[in-house]
Amino acid sequence: MSMTQRALDIGAQVEEFVRTVVAPYESDPRRDHHGAPTDDLVAELKEKARAAGVLTPHILPDGGHLTQLETAYVLQKTGLSPLGPLACNTGAPDEGNMYLLGKVGSPEIKQRFLEPLVEGRARSAFFMTEPASEGGAGSDPSMMQTHCHMDGNHWVINGRKAFITGAQGAKVGIIMAKADEGACMFLVDLPDPAIRIEHVPNTIDNSMPGGHATVLIDNLRIPADQMLGNAGEGFKYAQIRLSPARLSHCMRWHGACQRAHEIATDYANRRMAFGKTLIDHEGVGFMLAENLIDLKQAELMIQWCAAVLDSGDLGTAESSMAKVAVSEALMRIADRCVQVMGGTGVTDKTIVEQVFREIRAFRIYDGPTEVHKWSLAKKIKRDWKAGNA
Repeated sequence: MSMTQRALDIGAQVEEFVRTVVAPYESDPRRDHHGAPTDDLVAELKEKARAAGVLTPHILPDGGHLTQLETAYVLQKTGLSPLGPLACNTGAPDEGNMYLLGKVGSPEIKQRFLEPLVEGRARSAFFMTEPASEGGAGSDPSMMQTHCHMDGNHWVINGRKAFITGAQGAKVGIIMAKADEGACMFLVDLPDPAIRIEHVPNTIDNSMPGGHATVLIDNLRIPADQMLGNAGEGFKYAQIRLSPARLSHCMRWHGACQRAHEIATDYANRRMAFGKTLIDHEGVGFMLAENLIDLKQAELMIQWCAAVLDSGDLGTAESSMAKVAVSEALMRIADRCVQVMGGTGVTDKTIVEQVFREIRAFRIYDGPTEVHKWSLAKKIKRDWKAGNA
């Protein structure tokens, strides 16, 4: 697929910034107890991105949004460093939340909640997943137990959420809860005394500030005009968000694996063993060759799904296929990079070890591989029945 000149120009500017300005920060010691970048580090990077003209590069000065195909190209460039999406304001969950609010938010919601996100002045959190130990919603959102009801001109929400990325330190929250009419989605200013962070677990990944918190929502009162759309439309809006957000994860981590492959390639061409460089050992050279194949196949899968979304289709099945194919391919790439680099590959001397951990988590986030395959199998059965009715 041919890329627009607009995207090529933005992508080149972003790549230069990430490689020359952001990458040196990868060894910056400003990290929390879990190794995630602190908010002051992220703020410093965002200021540099703003000065370089690459802050929120997928959203145009007039408020328009790059196409999904263009976004794929640009976000891959931000992903060339684990810090790149944070610096350029294209990371999760903010990028997906910006996309959703830009699509369906009222003018008032856009001004109050979207603008600070686009300008990089605030982080956000999406409150959907619930504790598995309590039978709450995970990959099956219909199991949602967080509930809401009207009280005068306010909605009152109660429940517990889990694995809420970036909740600690976020200023904008999007909360999903269930009313008699069905699922609902609300916007809320953070912090709020009725939303209490109970626990932030240590997880295998640590690229995103604020971690993945467990949160108690205790009699949270939200004005009725802060509901997104109407009561019962929450799942519809979640679908608008999830397919593009699922794909943008693929975009960013594709960039990270491209960089990991470059590091492993450099190592293999410099490191001597048994009388020759590692690249000249067939076992090593073949792994790097397989990386090239997987990188290209993943790139093409991302572009194909992006084109489907640009056609106006929700792309539910297509994004499931892309999520499975790309996350599994990227896992193979990250694993090979570690293997090629041997002992060095499991240290923090390069980002290869972190990329491996982040990709392992990505195979679960935004729907585990098995859930997407199950969903696709159900579609296969439905299509078969329709064709044999």
